[in-house]
Amino acid sequence: MPSPSSIPRHIAIIMDGNGRWAKERGLPRLAGHRAGAESVRECVEACKELGVEYLTLYAFSSENWNRPAAEVTALMLLLERFLGEKADELMKQNVRLRAIGHLDRLPEKTRRKLDKAINRTAGNTSLTLVLALSYGSREEIVEAARSLAADAAAGKLDPATIDCATFASRLYTADIPDPDLLVRTSGELRVSNFLLWQISYAEIVIFKKFWPDFHQADLFEAAQEYARRHRRFGAL
Repeated sequence: MPSPSSIPRHIAIIMDGNGRWAKERGLPRLAGHRAGAESVRECVEACKELGVEYLTLYAFSSENWNRPAAEVTALMLLLERFLGEKADELMKQNVRLRAIGHLDRLPEKTRRKLDKAINRTAGNTSLTLVLALSYGSREEIVEAARSLAADAAAGKLDPATIDCATFASRLYTADIPDPDLLVRTSGELRVSNFLLWQISYAEIVIFKKFWPDFHQADLFEAAQEYARRHRRFGAL
């Protein structure tokens, strides 16, 4: 296991391949999503063991709303079930839950359950688990730009003073450190509109296996790979 000084503070994961995992086994796509929930539990436990402070999971993208209505409904029900069943476990593990994205697009019942879990775990001080729901990074960036433009037009902000820190303060992740490590499963070599601003200097580790086959040992392997790298941030 990596030394404490080389542990990423923030790990972000693109959980890809649930549908293909199910298809390979002759199962409905939803079975893959259900199996993927167990991988979430394992990653939370692994992050706690490593001492990671933030774990952000790409749970439902803004583009996922374009999937068949039946699948979207099933995914929302699965999310509600996860929030209901895991709230006690999150409390026991001292894990704080947060969410980023266009949360107002979620069904009312789903949003209520999400808010309840977030409020219940708000005082927890160990790992912060961030769910990216109805999330799209381009939309996030556009919204931040609109917010700055509105303040500038109203005379509340001098455009000449806008810098990277000012811009970052208008993002959903304003009070969350940028990811140090980005993990993607299923072997795809793209970032899929996920945290485009925030992963500017993140180390990227790709796993060919599908998300339901991703376990604690894999996260430890990703952390070890991160520890072996020299982060230069554009310098020599």
